[in-house]
Amino acid sequence: MPKIKLDAAFCLIAQCDPGKRKTDYYDTSTTGFVLEARPNGGKTYYLRYQDDHGRQRQHKIAAYGDITFDKARKEAQRLRSQVVLGGDPAASREEKRAVTTYAVLAAQHLDYARSYQKSPANTERIIRLHLLPRWGRLRLDEITQPAIAKWLAERNASGLAPATVEKIRVILNRSFELAIRWNMPGVTKNPVKGIPRKPVNNARERYLNAAEAKRLLAAVDASRNTQLGAIIRLLLLTGARVSELLHAQWQYIDVERRVWLIPTSKTGKPRHVPLSQAAIDVIEHVPRFNGCPYLLPNPDTLKPFVTLKHGWQAARDEALLPDLRIHDLRHSAASFMINAGVDLFAVGRVLGHADHKSTMRYSHLANDTLLAAVEAGARKMGTLRN
Repeated sequence: MPKIKLDAAFCLIAQCDPGKRKTDYYDTSTTGFVLEARPNGGKTYYLRYQDDHGRQRQHKIAAYGDITFDKARKEAQRLRSQVVLGGDPAASREEKRAVTTYAVLAAQHLDYARSYQKSPANTERIIRLHLLPRWGRLRLDEITQPAIAKWLAERNASGLAPATVEKIRVILNRSFELAIRWNMPGVTKNPVKGIPRKPVNNARERYLNAAEAKRLLAAVDASRNTQLGAIIRLLLLTGARVSELLHAQWQYIDVERRVWLIPTSKTGKPRHVPLSQAAIDVIEHVPRFNGCPYLLPNPDTLKPFVTLKHGWQAARDEALLPDLRIHDLRHSAASFMINAGVDLFAVGRVLGHADHKSTMRYSHLANDTLLAAVEAGARKMGTLRN
């Protein structure tokens, strides 16, 4: 174990002793600074030291020739200072090597999402199209809050829909929350947390009036899709989501009690939808298919419809309602109930809202109904005047 005052000139000519696997030249001025020489002519700078447990440790500084001798010595002195202060450079390097890329975390996130999400396709799409191209190759400890905030701002400025940008933020945030839960190396805090959520106004208020509803029902009754008339009627009569109705099964329809059970709703919980007599009348007239459990299946496949797009668009255009979306039927159902005097709490229960804020979008309709009530009262009082 030769000891010598290492300098650039010596390191240039230093060689491995004949017959040895390697020769270590220890510097006399910086404790633990070593030049390792090998028979093939390769040489490497190291710092060797003992950790707090008395174990011999080694931290590679650089291969000879990759950096100058002066830089190698300065790095050795810096690392030695860490050791003196209780640090462990080799352990720090091992920890850094253990830090995975976002691509690895994303794959684990998606596997986890598939274990509990009814439809993980949206999470997969956001990760594949947006998150992986930007962050996939970076180590988790390289992803910073300022970089994420700047990128999200650029997504907004690029013309991407605000709702899509918000989904990106939410899913990236979820990735790092999972990384913290799983104690993944390199993640000590969530870099997405603290980035303000850009307000998104997705509320699109389109409600059918009675005349429009009549035109629409006439159009769907004439549709080539023989199930469309019953589907649209029940959407208007129950306020259910399209996916809920398309997957409704006979076993969950209780005509006697006039209730429809949705075993798993969007909120993840079961809910009961009350059925009006008009809804019961529709249900009692829909065709039943032997061996088919679904209330309104595709007659050709006896499975739930994958899409109603073509029949819906044709009927909508025939009814002169080009801007009407099928989800607007849910809003219209709420509108009809509120205009009939039903309070917001009851409407929220019928629609299966988990958060009262979702129902509050209809508050202006409730106010219109209340205003009509007080106006009617005022008119009645007018007839009592002398």
